[in-house]
Amino acid sequence: MTSAQDLRVAAELAPPRAFDAACRMVVDYLARVVPLDAWAVTRVADGRQTMLVTADSAYGLEPGVSAAWTDSMCQYMVAGTAPRIVPDTRAVPDLERIACTSAEQGIEVGTYVGTPIVSGDGSLFGTVVGMNREPVTTTLDDQEPLLDLLSSLLSSVLEADSAAVDTARALERAVSDAETDPLTGLLNRRGWERWLAREDERFRRFGDPASVVMLDSDGLKTVNDTEGHEAGDRHLRHTAAVLRSAIRSTDPLARLGGDEFALVVQVGTEDAEGLVIRLREALDASGVPCSIGSAPFTVSEGFPGACVAADTAMYADKRARRGGDRT
Repeated sequence: MTSAQDLRVAAELAPPRAFDAACRMVVDYLARVVPLDAWAVTRVADGRQTMLVTADSAYGLEPGVSAAWTDSMCQYMVAGTAPRIVPDTRAVPDLERIACTSAEQGIEVGTYVGTPIVSGDGSLFGTVVGMNREPVTTTLDDQEPLLDLLSSLLSSVLEADSAAVDTARALERAVSDAETDPLTGLLNRRGWERWLAREDERFRRFGDPASVVMLDSDGLKTVNDTEGHEAGDRHLRHTAAVLRSAIRSTDPLARLGGDEFALVVQVGTEDAEGLVIRLREALDASGVPCSIGSAPFTVSEGFPGACVAADTAMYADKRARRGGDRT
């Protein structure tokens, strides 16, 4: 591809500011000019590769479909041990092995094309990937400059969009009194719901890892009944302080009302599970035990699905801790 052709492609794909819109344009463009059975932009995080945007005519790939990174052909492309363009996966042993495993699951990959998308700090964000069921007989090698161009465009849009989101989040953290619980200083239910609604689209756009954690105080009713509501208020403020001390200042923490708390931890599933263990230990040690449930954010279900799953897990934990008594 000549430099003049590069410029025409860049002009045609002049990227919008939103990363998801740029991904859609790139995938649709590739599906048109390099018609493989499937093209996708993926996110690699928390040991998994998740489809963010797809153009698929053969595999049934949809946004939100996820697989272990260790099962992906892209891992070898990123590591530099496999080419970015492989017309016949049987020619590369590592790719052939994964292709055989995938074929057993009904997913045949005869041709693989991939290129990395990097974040502003140079770390791997994800990939642009193309696949075809049968090996492609026509030459694909001359498409490598196009892949370079498109991945660079996406990396540039990603950096700009991420910076814009970070700036917006910093401004949004200065919440109004109407979104703050006056007793604990945390977000109230209104602030929590507004945060979730605002961030749901952003997290779906980037495929960032996160988990919702729901908590319910195990001892507030007893404190209120035996020591009075003023002592109950101190109990809630202490619970909020323990929670706040255990998480990052950028992770939203809310008192939803009564003795219910909620937070979003913006880390991978394994780290979130470790945090839940540390939260439980810190709360128990501080004399403010809570029933806790957590669930990961997914591109397909978003924060609404994670909240429902975390709430269900929290009530299951409460029944277990109270011998079947949910109250």
